[in-house]
Amino acid sequence: MDVRRRQPVSVGSIKANPNGKSLGGVNVDVHDPIKASDALPLPLYLANAVFFGVFFSVVYFLLTRWREKIRTSTPLHVVTLSEIAAIVTFLGSFIYLLGFFGIDFVQGFIARPGHDNEWDAEDDIIVKDDARAVPCGAAVDCAPPVVASPKPKVPVPSPLSSEEDEEIIKSVVAGAIPSYTLESRLGDCKRAAAIRREVLQRMTGRSLDGLPLEGLDYESILGQCCEMPVGYVQIPVGIAGPLLLDGREYSIPMATTEGCLVASTNRGCKAIYASGGASSVLLRDAMTRAPVVRFGTAKRAAELMLFLENPLNFGTLSVVFNKTSRFGRLQSIKCAIAGKNLYIRFSCTTGDAMGMNMISKGVQNVLDFLQADFPDMETIGLSGNYCSDKKPAAVNWIEGRGKSVVCEAIIKEEVVKKVLKTNVAALVELNMLKNLTGSAMAGALGGFNAHASNIVSAVYIATGQDPAQNVESSHCITMMEAVNNGKDLHISVTMPSIEVGTVGGGTQLASQSACLNLLGVKGASKESPGMNARQLAAIVAGSVLAGELSLMSAIAAGQLVRSHMKYNRSSKDVSKA
Repeated sequence: MDVRRRQPVSVGSIKANPNGKSLGGVNVDVHDPIKASDALPLPLYLANAVFFGVFFSVVYFLLTRWREKIRTSTPLHVVTLSEIAAIVTFLGSFIYLLGFFGIDFVQGFIARPGHDNEWDAEDDIIVKDDARAVPCGAAVDCAPPVVASPKPKVPVPSPLSSEEDEEIIKSVVAGAIPSYTLESRLGDCKRAAAIRREVLQRMTGRSLDGLPLEGLDYESILGQCCEMPVGYVQIPVGIAGPLLLDGREYSIPMATTEGCLVASTNRGCKAIYASGGASSVLLRDAMTRAPVVRFGTAKRAAELMLFLENPLNFGTLSVVFNKTSRFGRLQSIKCAIAGKNLYIRFSCTTGDAMGMNMISKGVQNVLDFLQADFPDMETIGLSGNYCSDKKPAAVNWIEGRGKSVVCEAIIKEEVVKKVLKTNVAALVELNMLKNLTGSAMAGALGGFNAHASNIVSAVYIATGQDPAQNVESSHCITMMEAVNNGKDLHISVTMPSIEVGTVGGGTQLASQSACLNLLGVKGASKESPGMNARQLAAIVAGSVLAGELSLMSAIAAGQLVRSHMKYNRSSKDVSKA
């Protein structure tokens, strides 16, 4: 029998074969290798039910027989024909169950070729990489070169055939197999995503053709970034800069779908560069976590607060906290009481990680330690929102969270006129009436700026940060003042809660890691723990400075609508896309 190994086919993309036959709604080549389901012509759930039933029935029969032999003093090695048959049946059903419901085990024996047979690799025509020296737009013929002669491809064994995929799809649709278990069951994250994608399309009746499946390493997100993936969203990444900050040049990666944002930030970088660059100062570096605990009386809650805020006890508490990590170091403890409830805000450094997991472990350690001296303390939640994470909060605006950074620059008069197309007096007046007075009239909390969140979000997505932390990370006050006898402009942004990291989470993904590498802050700092994360926070603040400078200039010069009509309006008919 000629057994030929075929290249794996993604679910939902199997096309009709003129020489094939249809099996369960899937067109399969008649030369497909024999599957385990050919030997067991039953649906998977029925086959499993039969073998489970046989296995436990035989076990019950043998135990009953052997108990009878022990009672009558009959030697156990003396077996009857029915007992031999039961033992054989037991072994067969046990092997089936041991081999992950028999599919992989039976497949290995059925599809195994003889010693005289060899695998025949199918020829596969491949398209080589485009090696033209000129860009596509400059070339006469933009079509990729076609290779005339096919090149044999080394066969890669597929863990599951298309027919087995179809059985699994039907089981997931029927609810027999939970969708979230596909990765652990199959051992192939990409195939699991493809199956889950096909299940979703069948259950909803809606196509996911525009959502890419190929091109992502699904192994890298397992247990780290995303559960139950079915593809990924494409977001374009633009480059603004160079931004001259603290004597170094940075090309700023910005992932955004808002037209004009990168161009505007780029103009701000140009103005800063032409004026000699910007400088930054790190004021504070401390991630926070604030559990809420409850006592029987407010007096007991106050006793714990006094204990925690007593400087004499801080050394002991910091030793307990610091045991959980090489980089997590307790900095301070601040408490607040609401009745008999106590909110304890721990602040600590977290190295190059953003640090939420790190500080949470340290806080749990301290709570366990306190339980011995305060046995009536009841921990209601490890986070009591006094941290405060992913919510606008005055405590972050005042006390800071993550990295607190100030970034400033002096923009020369001629640069304001030639690059920004406005004047210093107009910018100072607009900033006072818009960013300061206007925000105060709106009751803004940390929003005394033009559009800091625009730049923060774009840089966060590009570098693998948590986009939800844009909420507090975008807290910013933009200040503008005329200096040097009113000729030049002093501009600054103060951002008290920039929450970033260069290790862990989305920073490990290939695209985001490449953007961090572009900025020179990829991974953990080998020189000083936390240096890369602090540098990234300064870059974020410098990028916000450039964005604020450019947008405010556009508003002052009356260019806002005109620029957005030029860069942020699509002429493409999306209904035909």
